[in-house]
Amino acid sequence: MDRVHSRNRLKPLRESILRELSRLKVWAGGKSLGSSLNDLAPFQQISKLSSMVKIANLDETLNTAEIRSAIADLTGRTPQSSQGTQPLLSLPHQGPWSLGNLNWHVDLAAKSGGEIPGIQAFYLVDDVGLHGGATLALARSHRVAGEMAGELRGSLKTPADLEAALSASNTEIIEMSGRAGDVFLMDMRVLHTPSINSTNRIRMMATTRFGLRANR
Repeated sequence: MDRVHSRNRLKPLRESILRELSRLKVWAGGKSLGSSLNDLAPFQQISKLSSMVKIANLDETLNTAEIRSAIADLTGRTPQSSQGTQPLLSLPHQGPWSLGNLNWHVDLAAKSGGEIPGIQAFYLVDDVGLHGGATLALARSHRVAGEMAGELRGSLKTPADLEAALSASNTEIIEMSGRAGDVFLMDMRVLHTPSINSTNRIRMMATTRFGLRANR
């Protein structure tokens, strides 16, 4: 979904994130402040940083009626968000961009033929460029079952074999990069992972997980 939120609407969130990073002595004035976060592996850094930063009005700003209506239209069911909206942040210069050693996972396991158990929304609070730390999703991976599912997960650990595995399983990697205000909606059974931020910009995203209630 392109430009769901305007830059003016997102500006206070970006400013709040930068103030928080400065308060936490992580980043200020366009520079790293030598935080111990720099010594962590990229996924650990993202998890730690995102839990440290507290942004008022994050859920109210991003989790709008338009988002919930879009999810209802896609699924035919009423979305419910019980955990609110959480920031997804990563610092610049995490290292060379690579598909190796990433943390591929699913948020909800379910039978591939069953109803969609939940939808996760990913919001771009600021522009996120290619190789800028965006979440990666393995499109249609929730439909891959049996032996092929095992082979696909194995190939994610050895990226040299990945292209053939993607072709054989009819899946593809989607990088959730784009412009501030864009929103990605993902079936929560889909394999996904944070990626390495190899750029000089802070990755500013946020996410909401929606359970789906049966309509009566």
